Amino acid sequence: MNYLPDSKRYQSMEYRRCGKSGLKLPAVSLGLWHNFGHVDVLENSRAILRAAFDAGITHFDLANNYGPPPGSAEENFGKLIKEDFSGYRDEMVISTKAGYYMWEGPYGEWGSKKYLVSSLDQSLRRMKLDYVDIFYHHRPDPDTPLEETMGALDLIVRQGKALYAGISNYRPEEAARALAILRELGTPCLIHQPRYSMFDRWVEGGLLDLLEKEGVGCIPFSPLEQGLLTDKYIKGIPEGSRASKSHGFLKKHQITDEKIDKILALNKIAKERGQKLAHMALSWILKNPVITSVLIGVSTVEQLEDSLLCLKNYDFSEEELQKIEEVLARRR
Repeated sequence: MNYLPDSKRYQSMEYRRCGKSGLKLPAVSLGLWHNFGHVDVLENSRAILRAAFDAGITHFDLANNYGPPPGSAEENFGKLIKEDFSGYRDEMVISTKAGYYMWEGPYGEWGSKKYLVSSLDQSLRRMKLDYVDIFYHHRPDPDTPLEETMGALDLIVRQGKALYAGISNYRPEEAARALAILRELGTPCLIHQPRYSMFDRWVEGGLLDLLEKEGVGCIPFSPLEQGLLTDKYIKGIPEGSRASKSHGFLKKHQITDEKIDKILALNKIAKERGQKLAHMALSWILKNPVITSVLIGVSTVEQLEDSLLCLKNYDFSEEELQKIEEVLARRR
């Protein structure tokens, strides 16, 4: 059955300007880190993509190693783009990354120009695209000069293989140097993609201030801490959850008693706000104007639709924020 997008798809989504650029992103973007690989059911992936686009989500985020197996998320995404979205490419922002291990030998990971250019060429072939909108360096390389890595991003943009350059997982000092190099090259950094959640707040130690000062967008990943910041794990590890899967990144040992205590307390605050815990966790990030968009990963259409309810309320009173801070500061 041919897919026809919802004609009202742009009416309910909020779009935020990405730093000082001309690009706007939806407040909620879809990450394809999980649930789009060859180990997953393609028709479920198709349903999620269709529902996301119908809801006004225009930004879809990948990386060369997403799957499993690595590369398969891009392959499946390319197949679905061709079959369902070929007439809507100009309404979509597609991003991918390179930096983690992808293939054997000395050129298959990190940040050399050789690796980054080759990786993007492979990604474009897998997705059957002429270009991506955003290409990220996925993690800092301790051995390759930053000038070379940023020079590769500049080259890729000038070649037309990506419209914008981004960085991911860069700490404040590393990010400041990268932004300065890209600015000098004439290809300013569009956006930074860091890990950020109520349970992982390292970006508050200078990175968010830097991005605001430099006019660079910010799109956090893992805002629900791989599902921990939901009501999913309150009564144990449910079947089919990320922690129950052998190929998942959330491990059983990460679900500690201290985390459960905090989750229960945060869940109580969320209920008082008329929200689920997941909604509040996403809203808590989106309340900051420095945040351009927040990346969510879902395994079902129902999860996607539920996550979007976070947009109904991301205003917090000072009392609510104080209660949240007290919970997060607890030690057993």
